[in-house]
Amino acid sequence: MLSSISCPAIPPWCITLLLSCSFVTISANETDRLALLAIKSQLQDPLGFTSSWNSSVSFCLWRGVTCGRRHQRVTKLDLRNQSLAGSLSPYIGNLSFLRSVDLRNNSFYGQIPNEIGRLFRLERLILNQNSLSGTIPTSLSNCSNLVLFFANKNKLTGEIPEEIGHLSNLVRVSLGYNNLKGQLPVSIGNLSALLGFDVKANSLDGRIPDTFGQLRSLDFFNLGQNNFSGAVPPSIYNISSLDTFALLSNRFTGNLPLNINFTLPNLRRYNIHGNDFTGSLPDSLSSIPNIETLDVSDNQLSGKVLTDFSVLKNLSWLNLGDNNLGTGKAGDLDFVTSLTNCSKLQVLGLYHNQFGGLLPHSIANLSTTLTRLAIGANQISGTIPLGLGNLIRLNVIGIESNQLTGNIPEVIGQLKNLQAIAFSDNNLQGSIPSTVGNLTLLNSLWLASNKLQGNIPSSLGNCQNLMLLNISRNKLTGIVPKQILGITTLALHLDISNNFLTGPFPSEVDKLINLDRLDISRNNFSGEIPNTLGACITLEYLNIQGNSFLGGIPQSLSSLKSIKQLDLSSNNLSGGIPEFVENLSFLEYLNLSYNHFEGEVPKKGAFSNSTKIALAGNEKLCGGLDELHLQPCQSKVSKKLKVPLLKVIIPVILSCLILLSCFIVVCTRRRNSAHNSCSIPRLEEQFPMVSYSELRKATNEFSSSNMIGTGSCGFVYKGILGENGMLVAVKVLNLTQKWASKSFRAECEALRSIRHRNLIKIVTICSSIDFKGADFKALVYEYMPSGSLEKWLHQSYDQLHVSNLSLLQRLNIAIDVASAIEYLHLQCQSPIVHGDLKPSNILLDHDMVARVGDFGLARFLSDRPLSTAAPETQSSTIGIKGTVGYVAPEYGLGSEASTPGDVYSFGILLLEMFTGRRPTDSMFNDGLTLHGFATMALPEKVMEIVEPSIVLGIGVDNSASHAEKRERIEECLISVVRTGVLCSVESPTDRMGMTDVVANLCAARKSFLDSNI
Repeated sequence: MLSSISCPAIPPWCITLLLSCSFVTISANETDRLALLAIKSQLQDPLGFTSSWNSSVSFCLWRGVTCGRRHQRVTKLDLRNQSLAGSLSPYIGNLSFLRSVDLRNNSFYGQIPNEIGRLFRLERLILNQNSLSGTIPTSLSNCSNLVLFFANKNKLTGEIPEEIGHLSNLVRVSLGYNNLKGQLPVSIGNLSALLGFDVKANSLDGRIPDTFGQLRSLDFFNLGQNNFSGAVPPSIYNISSLDTFALLSNRFTGNLPLNINFTLPNLRRYNIHGNDFTGSLPDSLSSIPNIETLDVSDNQLSGKVLTDFSVLKNLSWLNLGDNNLGTGKAGDLDFVTSLTNCSKLQVLGLYHNQFGGLLPHSIANLSTTLTRLAIGANQISGTIPLGLGNLIRLNVIGIESNQLTGNIPEVIGQLKNLQAIAFSDNNLQGSIPSTVGNLTLLNSLWLASNKLQGNIPSSLGNCQNLMLLNISRNKLTGIVPKQILGITTLALHLDISNNFLTGPFPSEVDKLINLDRLDISRNNFSGEIPNTLGACITLEYLNIQGNSFLGGIPQSLSSLKSIKQLDLSSNNLSGGIPEFVENLSFLEYLNLSYNHFEGEVPKKGAFSNSTKIALAGNEKLCGGLDELHLQPCQSKVSKKLKVPLLKVIIPVILSCLILLSCFIVVCTRRRNSAHNSCSIPRLEEQFPMVSYSELRKATNEFSSSNMIGTGSCGFVYKGILGENGMLVAVKVLNLTQKWASKSFRAECEALRSIRHRNLIKIVTICSSIDFKGADFKALVYEYMPSGSLEKWLHQSYDQLHVSNLSLLQRLNIAIDVASAIEYLHLQCQSPIVHGDLKPSNILLDHDMVARVGDFGLARFLSDRPLSTAAPETQSSTIGIKGTVGYVAPEYGLGSEASTPGDVYSFGILLLEMFTGRRPTDSMFNDGLTLHGFATMALPEKVMEIVEPSIVLGIGVDNSASHAEKRERIEECLISVVRTGVLCSVESPTDRMGMTDVVANLCAARKSFLDSNI
């Protein structure tokens, strides 16, 4: 039966056509494959994302590639968030079926290729957060189906091409944070489907084209941070779909651009901050029912505010600051009462205006959701309402520079969320309420220029997050509470000047290790300048003028390497000018006037420029620059005194020589007798030498429950030593290791020679025998209650009680460690190389101040190595001193220990602190290292590699102020990561010096702290 069925013959031309079609399909697919390989060839791919792009599988199965089902052609290319770098190959234009390209969050550079205009099917082009440069190609107008075009945070230049108006299907355009210039194309008005247009933070200028009023579907319009000028076309306010309208930080002029003949029912965010708009605030603002954010600050608006805000139920942000609103008369703030109906209000800014009259007590009835209240720099009078205590979520309050009277109410202590208080420049009286000490989250307190009296409350010491304290220009009396000086977070400014404070200034000032500015001038302080002031090594500005300090300038101030301005004038100081003052390399201004200094004035450093120094009122000073017009110094001894002096001096010199010779002989004999032991001079005078039995008792017989650390060196136990119950850490050496005794000796010799607040302090030692007659050696240190940095960076499941380190804590710890290493390298009599910097060797005290410990591999560079053998453990390589991952690469080639080797280890440590990744992390293979990982992230991708808890700690807020804060924090992190990278480069000669490291980190911390004020 089958044979009876006939099949029609296929014509030869049809066969030829079928074969031809088959050839075209195969050729087109091959074109896509070759195009993808061409794209890959121009990429640097540290994470191996494109490793699957090879002939072993079909290109439709390659990572990031999606093909259509019908033609097996590439329709989607998704390479986002893969740390890719390189230029975008023009062969992308051969992927003719592409509908979506997403390259966001990488490091692509070079121009957007013109060939992208060949992708006529393209709908989505997302290039955000790369380093693309050059102009936007006009060929893009050929992509007639394009719906999304995002290229913000690149380096694009030139003008937005007029041809963009041909993309009739375009819905969203985002080109913010580039270097675009010129005027907006008129043709954009043709994009009838456009919903969002964002070109913030460029250099665009000119006027807004009238054609923008044709965009009837527009809901997001942001031209902020450009150079636009002129009036806003009224037609824009006919766009009833507008949700977000932002013109902040331009040069727009004219009356407030809000057409009262139209309502904007969908408008939620309206921001014209930072322009030159004039006129009054229109009543019609109350006709925008859904408004949430209304920011008209920093303009030239004037007149009385008559708007009824009570109908704006969704209003959460109202900022009228930096204008000329108000009349300076009573009733100016009547509108505040209408705001009490705004139950969602979080931010109220009325600062820097002309508002007058009494501070309305209705302010206490504002929403309990209020977090920021800023009404400073007006002409407001009256008292601070007691009802302020109702605003329980308030975290910032500013009523500075007004005419307020009365007391600061005690209820201020109920606002437990307060982070900043600014009451300066008023006429407030009474005392500082002790309840301020309840505000444990407070980071800045401004009470300057009032009439406050009484003592400084010691309860302020409870504010352990305080970064700035200014209580200057009041009538405060008594002494400075030591508790104030125990606030280790004080970093920006401590100003208690122009009061009536008395007594010696407390020596506890050494706890202010992060402080930038200290002003205690114009008080009645007496006694000597505390030696401990030298511990405040980050100080840049120090002013103690106008007190009654005695004595000389302490030698300890030589530690103030960052000092820029130093004012010691109008005291009773005496003696010579110490030599170290001329070596303060950053010193810009020095005032020693009206004291009793004597002797020769130096000519180097700040003294080489007469405009940088003030020396008036010191009659016994001589020499110095000619411009100072001081008397010349006497260089010769008078002839009458010459012979008697010689008769005295010569015998004295001979006696000194004899004594010196005897001393050398004795020291030589003692050194020879102690060749194989560790001796710490005068240690017995400071601490009695401890015995084995005492240590055994202190550690509960070296109980495992007392063990707090272990390693190749031995074991570390927590102990309670002596009658005073001193908490100590006892490091018991494992003497079965042949290098242990040498390590013990190295650590003893290093620690007896150095003293620094960021180095672990030795209490005593034990070199004895145990109860079995075996040798026993132990080092006893001060106990660090917060443990090691290792535990804070890499918490295990049994350490879940340990909180994440904040950004400020990480910065402080990094600066502490850097300061200690700078001291070892540059400030010791002989430079000391630590040799084993890593997180487990960084210990933290109760205040989270870092101490560098474990000097078992340390060596003096001017002497023989203190340790001649390295422990062979998992963390150490044979023949290389140090720990794998942290040891400098040149050590592996046989180089001697050096200060650049420590710098390398510090760089790796710094990167680990801020990325949360160990240098031995499993992701670092095939040539990728922690250094390389950080290098590739600089600068745009740093926020992606930092430890997540740091980013989460910044929070989420869409406000302009928060965006600026986040940008400052990002700059801070970029600086820190860049410092880590520069410290850990391969070549020792190219690494940073520790002085520059400390300066960089201090500047980064200052940038971060400034972002919080």
